[in-house]
Amino acid sequence: MAKKAASVSDYRALAKARLPHFLFEYLDGGSYDEVTLKRNVDDLRSIALKQRVLCDVSSIDLSTELFGKHWAMPVGLGPVGLSGLYARRGEVQAARAAAAADVPFSLSTLSACSIGEVAEKTSFPFWFQLYIVKDRTFVSDMIARAKEAGCGALLLTVDLAVPGTRYRDYRSGLSGSIRGKSSKLRQVLERPDWAWDVGLHGRPHTLGNLDPLLGSGAALEDLMGWVANNFDASVTWKDVEWVRSEWKGPLVIKGVLDPDDAREAAASGADGIIVSNHGGRQLDGVSSSARALPRVVDAVAGKMPVLADGGVRSGLDVVRMLALGADFVLLGRAWAYALAARGEAGVAHMLKLIDAEMRVAMALTGRTTISEINSDVIDQATS
Repeated sequence: MAKKAASVSDYRALAKARLPHFLFEYLDGGSYDEVTLKRNVDDLRSIALKQRVLCDVSSIDLSTELFGKHWAMPVGLGPVGLSGLYARRGEVQAARAAAAADVPFSLSTLSACSIGEVAEKTSFPFWFQLYIVKDRTFVSDMIARAKEAGCGALLLTVDLAVPGTRYRDYRSGLSGSIRGKSSKLRQVLERPDWAWDVGLHGRPHTLGNLDPLLGSGAALEDLMGWVANNFDASVTWKDVEWVRSEWKGPLVIKGVLDPDDAREAAASGADGIIVSNHGGRQLDGVSSSARALPRVVDAVAGKMPVLADGGVRSGLDVVRMLALGADFVLLGRAWAYALAARGEAGVAHMLKLIDAEMRVAMALTGRTTISEINSDVIDQATS
């Protein structure tokens, strides 16, 4: 019988026990000494909330509006690379769980399942996260495929001009390692459940969206090396304007930490921004998302929705992000851990946990709707 989880941290432990070591390290790790990775979690947890009592909290409504759509709660599944390798055709499973919970799912460019496969096997519009590679014709084609699939928003990720140095990936054998192929094979054989379910029956093991560009699964041999050689470090705000001309739906700039960049995003024609440091996987030592968020919110002054990710491990953390000014919160590792542990059922259960934890946090701070969650919820004396 599969072990049960009562929290996201439980799902992390289950994912570690099920995934081959190199895949877990890719999912769990950050860049360099992982200072920012740790800050994302610690700074968010340090936000103290005001407990309020004797309020009528008998009816709590988590629903919200974003980009012209009604969502069951202000939470979505953010893009996570290689998630199709955490469970059999994992992106499809996660998209189905998100659809059932009435929250958005974001498909990464670096996914195992292509845009077409996810669109074919789900009936709920999903978001697509786009990187700009050197081949602009290919980027234009990716945008066209997102249009054809009916994607509800385009998340343009701008904080990966060059890849951060991720020591864990090097040590585990995923990227540019001194370890040979035999090391990864040994790690796979040490996880027979994963080897049978995903390794054998989850093929093809390629980056589905990049197949037209690569023609094979070559990028998986040295993922970050491939990124360094193919992602375009010359990208500027002019390229954002070009993407805007190609994509008429909601365009969201992901990877904003600085207020000046937030103002540039607003001027570029984008429809929203995501305060994010790539989960601590890029420039180590930068601010946590929680600390950067209020400054970014002030900079855009209500001109566009502000989404946030980074360090969110519970519904309580979601409420904290909303109190700091976010309009919507994206989960990353939280849903990927659950997917790795129990597939679609794990993601569905994790979303139920987030829902329940949000309701408790709102009830005990005297809030009954999402619009009531603001900075007044924060205990400034102790945060």
